Amino acid sequence: MGITSILPVTDAQSMRTALSLARRGHGSTSPNPMVGAVLVKQGKIIGRGWHHQAGRPHAEIEALDDASRKGASPRGATLYVTLEPCCTHGRTPPCTEAIIRAGIKRVVIGTADPNPHHAGRGPKILRRAGIAVSELAESSPPVAAACANLNEAFNHWIVQRTPFVTVKAAMTLDGKTATASGESKWITGPESRAHAMQLRQGADAILVGVNTVLADDPSLTVRLPGNKAPARLRRIILDSRARTPLSSKVVADEFAHLTTIVVGHKAPKAKVRALARRVNVLLAPKGRSTGTATRNTRPNLRWLLKKLGEQNVTHLLVEGGGEVNASFLFEGLAQRVAFFYAPKVLGGRHSKRAVAGMGASSLAEVLKLTEVKWGKLGADLFLTARVQEVRV
Repeated sequence: MGITSILPVTDAQSMRTALSLARRGHGSTSPNPMVGAVLVKQGKIIGRGWHHQAGRPHAEIEALDDASRKGASPRGATLYVTLEPCCTHGRTPPCTEAIIRAGIKRVVIGTADPNPHHAGRGPKILRRAGIAVSELAESSPPVAAACANLNEAFNHWIVQRTPFVTVKAAMTLDGKTATASGESKWITGPESRAHAMQLRQGADAILVGVNTVLADDPSLTVRLPGNKAPARLRRIILDSRARTPLSSKVVADEFAHLTTIVVGHKAPKAKVRALARRVNVLLAPKGRSTGTATRNTRPNLRWLLKKLGEQNVTHLLVEGGGEVNASFLFEGLAQRVAFFYAPKVLGGRHSKRAVAGMGASSLAEVLKLTEVKWGKLGADLFLTARVQEVRV
């Protein structure tokens, strides 16, 4: 659209425009957040921008450049940006400096920088330069919350330095993911599978247990119409005894360099060496595992999350079998669930469960979910919710 497009009449509506731009960065900005920006002057949009990729210009710069290409001066304009402008030198210069140089009159911020070392510094710098700064939380809390929730994975990682963990599972209405023999394709319908690919696209890494690899030989890639699997999606396999076959897709395909197999000290050295020639192998430290179901066999998950956080994995999608899912959930390591339910009942005491492990010993210990949202995908139901913090 050109510079003659009319801006919605309120700050909240203007920020929604910036939010829609920010979402275009889904799956491509990590380890940076998704950010959108809109420049408005005399009731007209004169510039739009969003952060495309880490290392490339931030949303504010994109919006200023867009205005320049259209021959519009930003002097005296209002800038709407979904996240507090940066004020430090990184791979790109501080956005606060560019905003001041451009002569922006007012800046409306969707949400503050979650980094406690930076939060609030950008607005202070802008105000000292004579720029009016408004925070949307004061006038429109719901839209401000949407700005914050847009980057819930980044917000968690930048503070905790461990990945935000989403446990994803597709199951029947009675919570089963496969028959006793392991047959599981396809429990859910095509709409659910397409949405699951969107979840993968928004993650930095996907994690499964070795039993999933042995049973299904999954590719663990993103398969979207017209898109190849993004090179940034890492694959993490928990495999204490190095049982992953050399012929498996995660070891033998074109993305093998993105696979990390986490092994234990008791893994046969010959198998470990063979895997290390194809993929990355991570040796878990000695010591008692905290796994709920396979104590002394599964790598310590807290150690693994810390290691992944150091490697800029901001969002980890766990698609492991029932034992792996249970470990992340009941050890307090997961922040969100994404459960797909097909209108089917499998039954059977030996069928595979989406969440296994020892489970809660009483109703007082049951895992609680908050911010619950249900949706419909074809004939299936989709549940997404935050996991209430677990004390371990």
